[in-house]
Amino acid sequence: MDTFTFSLLNTDKTSAARLGRFSTPHGTIETPIFMPVGTHAALKAMTPAQVSDAGARIILSNTYHLHLKPGEDLIRKAGGLHAFMNWAGPILTDSGGFQVFSLPQKRITEDGVYFRHEVTGEEIFLGPREAVGIQNALGADIIMAFDECIPFPATHDYAARSIRKTLKWAEQCLKTHTDTNQALFGIVQGGIYEDLRRECARELTAMGFPGYAIGGVSVGEGLELLKKVVDFTAPFLPTEKPRYLMGVGLPEDILESVERGMDMFDCVIPTRYARSATLFTRRGKIRLTNRRYRRDFFPVDVSCSCYCCSNFTRAYLHHLYNANEILSAILAAIHNVRFYTDMMEQTRQAIEKNDFLAFKKDFLGEYGAEGR
Repeated sequence: MDTFTFSLLNTDKTSAARLGRFSTPHGTIETPIFMPVGTHAALKAMTPAQVSDAGARIILSNTYHLHLKPGEDLIRKAGGLHAFMNWAGPILTDSGGFQVFSLPQKRITEDGVYFRHEVTGEEIFLGPREAVGIQNALGADIIMAFDECIPFPATHDYAARSIRKTLKWAEQCLKTHTDTNQALFGIVQGGIYEDLRRECARELTAMGFPGYAIGGVSVGEGLELLKKVVDFTAPFLPTEKPRYLMGVGLPEDILESVERGMDMFDCVIPTRYARSATLFTRRGKIRLTNRRYRRDFFPVDVSCSCYCCSNFTRAYLHHLYNANEILSAILAAIHNVRFYTDMMEQTRQAIEKNDFLAFKKDFLGEYGAEGR
């Protein structure tokens, strides 16, 4: 029996939205799915039990940051990332490419990238073999090929040269990767250029990865360009394998991308917004430091059954933020992660009923009403 299996259960009759089931060594996930991000092997302000109780079934951790500290050797000695952070479900680790290419001082070569350690200043090299080796040591269920994340804007010439690196590095990642308990996904790059996305997708799919990601979005291009990139990339990804849109996390972006056939999403937004008092509700985002919530004794969202909404009021959270109490971030993170897991559950139900477009219209029509 294969360690990893993906079953396409239904394609919505009104759109390209897909309902799927992806089995991994640490459990099965239903898609479309949102993956909360625990960059340093921890979701900020949440325990693993709280993450699970909020409905999350798979989380993401960051190769670049864990390589810098505490180091993959220590995590391997601890029994791998699952044991180290006490998370029983599936884990995905990114390759570190996005973080490295976001650094102000780096030197890109045909073999990989040289950059400076953020604390010691030591020069570090990260290439496809190194990225896979680190992720093998971390022991995540799904790992990502090392790619060059193309900035926005970028010229067609730059993007064309860049995808040649990404494709070469993808082949090296495949040759380096030998752990059958980990699924290595390829990443399609190409900027906003349809011909380059098509070329990259075709060459990657010919390599036979068990899953594919679209990278290089959510780098400042905006929703309209994001939709276009997914529109002209997704059709070239295999229908029988999972499709992951990297770094996309606003509810409207996720739903537009589900409509276009994407299955997996991740972002730091739920916990990051929680720390700045921004909470998601079915009627839009609210900012709980606003004085209007000082005497608001309703829950954050009356339609939510999370621990926060079941026990506390907007007035209480407003007080916690004003008092600079850490409990504010904890309760808000619990709620925001639950909002996302509920949204994805409703999305899956709509696809199963072949009613996704009606669901999306109703959801986005109501979403945003709070601030009107």
